[in-house]
Amino acid sequence: MSVRVSEDSVTLPNSHLPLVYLGKQYLLKVLEDPNVMPQVKLLRGKLEVTLRQKSAVKVQQLVNDWYKVRAKEVFAKRLEAMLEQTLWVVERLPLRILTMQTQWGSCSPQGRLTLNPHLVKAPRECIDYVILHELCHLAEHNHSERFYLIKARLDARAGGYVLA
Repeated sequence: MSVRVSEDSVTLPNSHLPLVYLGKQYLLKVLEDPNVMPQVKLLRGKLEVTLRQKSAVKVQQLVNDWYKVRAKEVFAKRLEAMLEQTLWVVERLPLRILTMQTQWGSCSPQGRLTLNPHLVKAPRECIDYVILHELCHLAEHNHSERFYLIKARLDARAGGYVLA
């Protein structure tokens, strides 16, 4: 069995930044093994991508898919935690993951919460902030004074974490 390891010979297209997950940076480690299914694992401070044949495009696709899976898991857990603070939300909300160019999240008047999978790169506190912001739109669907009063009360209860 032949496994080749390369930590710097695959450059991801359109990316010169370190890989980040939940606010922490990770080194990309690419393994080439023709005998295993392509996979991505977070191991000992590295994001390890294994594929049959090295390809920057395939590595990028696997990493993006990994982010989306992690985003669904993390966002669902954080949404459940944040729902405890929002007394006006009585039902579990449908959660959709969608890559958006200019938004971290949105909330429809019908209560559909949409979050950008790239948000999973941010620290948990930032994820919570975005989710709470969107949940406030269920009480006030615009950015009126009333919206910011609701949000300020929640921020005070949550320790006042505010994004710069």
